[in-house]
Amino acid sequence: MENVQKIAAKAIKELPSSGSANAPNPHRRRRIDLRSMLLNKEMQAAILSGLLMIGGWAFGHVSAGISVLLYILSYAAGGWLKAKEGVETLIKERELDVNLLMVAAAMGAASIGYWNEGAMLIFIFALSGALESYTMERSRKDISSLMALKPEMALRIEDGRMALVSIDELKVSDLILVKPGELIPADGIIQKGSSAVNQASITGESVPVDKAEGDEVFAGTLNGEGVLYIEVTQTSDATVFAKIIRLVEEAENEVPQSERFMQRFEGIYARIVVAATLVIIFGAPFVLGWSFGMSFYKAMVFLVVASPCALVASIMPALLSAISNRARRGILFKGGAHMENMALTSVVAFDKTGTLTAGEPQVTDLIAAEGYDRLDLLAAIASVEQLSEHPLAKAIVRQAEIEGVETLPAESVTSVTGWGMEGIVAGKTWRIGKTDVLDRLDDRAEAERWKRQRSILGGEGKTVSVVMDGERVAGLVALQDVVRPQAIAAVRKLQAIGVKVAMLTGDRGETAQVIGRQIGVDLIYSDLLPEEKVKYVKQLREEHGHVVMVGDGVNDAPALATATVGMGMGMSGSGTALEVADVVLMNDNIEEIAGTIKLARRARRIVKQNLVFAISVIVLLMAGNFVTGIALPLGVVGHEGSTILVILNALRLLR
Repeated sequence: MENVQKIAAKAIKELPSSGSANAPNPHRRRRIDLRSMLLNKEMQAAILSGLLMIGGWAFGHVSAGISVLLYILSYAAGGWLKAKEGVETLIKERELDVNLLMVAAAMGAASIGYWNEGAMLIFIFALSGALESYTMERSRKDISSLMALKPEMALRIEDGRMALVSIDELKVSDLILVKPGELIPADGIIQKGSSAVNQASITGESVPVDKAEGDEVFAGTLNGEGVLYIEVTQTSDATVFAKIIRLVEEAENEVPQSERFMQRFEGIYARIVVAATLVIIFGAPFVLGWSFGMSFYKAMVFLVVASPCALVASIMPALLSAISNRARRGILFKGGAHMENMALTSVVAFDKTGTLTAGEPQVTDLIAAEGYDRLDLLAAIASVEQLSEHPLAKAIVRQAEIEGVETLPAESVTSVTGWGMEGIVAGKTWRIGKTDVLDRLDDRAEAERWKRQRSILGGEGKTVSVVMDGERVAGLVALQDVVRPQAIAAVRKLQAIGVKVAMLTGDRGETAQVIGRQIGVDLIYSDLLPEEKVKYVKQLREEHGHVVMVGDGVNDAPALATATVGMGMGMSGSGTALEVADVVLMNDNIEEIAGTIKLARRARRIVKQNLVFAISVIVLLMAGNFVTGIALPLGVVGHEGSTILVILNALRLLR
């Protein structure tokens, strides 16, 4: 069975790939993006429309028939998809939208002989729609990698025999067997066996948890080196893992408020413009005494100048420019709406393990008893642990390599069930494991000294193990998931721009408090399961407003989906976290978050400037059309000129 790391790696490959595991390759990604963009049907239609428009203009002085034919083809290429969308909206929802309005404006221009102006309207609108469609395309994939992590089969024991069955067939009280290295298929209680279980996918704990008889285990977690016999306590649809899937689905189905507003505005705007155009055509001859030809001409000018090209261009080019800016810094936005929401951020909530911390334990303290040399002690325990696959053992061996300590051959190395490891090195029996042996020492004074030391280290949020030389305490070794070098600077930068910082973690309270104080976060929430992370993200949104959630694990997926903006770690994150996330930090550089929020705020200011300018130009042109009269070419120039200006203003964000 594939393990979690392999599945996550597959999911990461589905995202825009980078040239190496350590640094993004922008040139490679740019080629892939260009190919994907050219394969986009809307982009192909827009490009074809533009080429046909140029052809129609070029043949204008050669053959009027060919010119008109090319313009018609340009209209069809660029306007077909938009017209289809507009008609479907009109039929199914009985609503007019901007798509239909733009096509009507272009057709109106053509009806009075201004083919090129109409084609230009179609081309610009089609190009804008294609860029928006490409950027927003598949902003959130389905939760396929999360489903891939879900075990499908289980070894059920019936009447002393083992049978491979679907997890959907498991019932409460069934007994199942889980082999070393396999995913646990169901929530349950261990009836026999012990092992270190990696629960990062559920709780986010930084190190595997030792499990023995009577302990609870969760579906989707990874069994270590032991064989486990588990009594099922939840059916497949009621497991913690199944809850994670449902939470993600529910959060993704929520429609953002800004999107609902834009949908309502679009329908209202289109109806007003169409109604006003009809009133001008049929009402002006009776009310103002205009001829029908004059009324129709002014109505077509009105339809052109009222077309929302500049309004549309006021928003997406600015957001796309900001997205492009961030992409060069290794931050991938999955849509313009997320950049817009980022500008409103009042709280950034971080997962701890793998986000604010390195995600793997490191030796922080090695205290040798009197009469023992520290390096000799490190060499002895590393020699015993070098054959173990436990993360704590690997950390000890890695520390020996860092300090240049040479390990020795170890004999009779065995795993002491539920405690630790022991082996013979240079004729001595060494044991390393849980500190509960301190309670059984004959020398009570010595035991109390070591317990006090254990208490100090434990109070610092460290995992403490005792080293035994036979029956004598030789020292203590403490390990901890250390703070990432960028974490403190990232938090300070966020606080400097007025953003509060929260930490949500499944780790125990003592560890969370220590890490939180080191980093300087404002709010700390610990001992959290996935649904509890969702609860606190919702609470933060209610109390403070818009929340950005930063995480890397499957257990973070529901919280990422619930936050205003979910941000996943691209290099170390699980496939599910990356799929659910709205923004991906491809290089895991959390220091860039503050700069991204500042850029998003600037983009929001530019969008406001563009909207005010675009609305002002539309109002001015409409007023001029009725007060002094505006020729259709002048209306198109004013309309397209305002579109170009708002786009140029937006492109400043590329710098």
